[in-house]
Amino acid sequence: MWSDRFALAAALVVAASPARADFGLGRPPTAAEIVAWDIDVRADGQGLPPGNGGVAQGRAIYAEACAGCHGDKGQGGLADRLAGGFGTLAQQNPVRTVGSFWPYATTLFDFVRRAMPFNQPATLTNDQVYAVSAYVLALNGIVPDDAVLDAASLPRIAMPNRDGFISPDPRPDVPEHR
Repeated sequence: MWSDRFALAAALVVAASPARADFGLGRPPTAAEIVAWDIDVRADGQGLPPGNGGVAQGRAIYAEACAGCHGDKGQGGLADRLAGGFGTLAQQNPVRTVGSFWPYATTLFDFVRRAMPFNQPATLTNDQVYAVSAYVLALNGIVPDDAVLDAASLPRIAMPNRDGFISPDPRPDVPEHR
């Protein structure tokens, strides 16, 4: 009962308080900060930056920046496994990796660019991210060992589970709602 009265009183105080657009915290971001943060990459490749990187370059970068957590060949370690797992998604304990589960190669680029390496996120150059992406895709047999990726080639890669997130609508034919 006491808590109900307190909650009602608190709600009335909040409702009666004048609205403030500025709480005196922080500052609006600058145009340069917004541009620096606007680095998302869509599934269709929109937002991919200029640059390129190949499997051989990616192998060296991966050994230095990624293998400590993800294992020498993407087999897992302190962090998730990145390679293998094909044919396991329908099993009791599926192995979800970049190769077996992820629907778009551009998602790999976007994630590595934003969040990796774990101890220094967003420190790889665009060329390094293309290279690491190429290496991880090669570990999964999705691209050949001589592949070089860029903004044109990366979105064209057909990932093995690309259609795994789309299922037919089980409902009977229903007119579209507009």
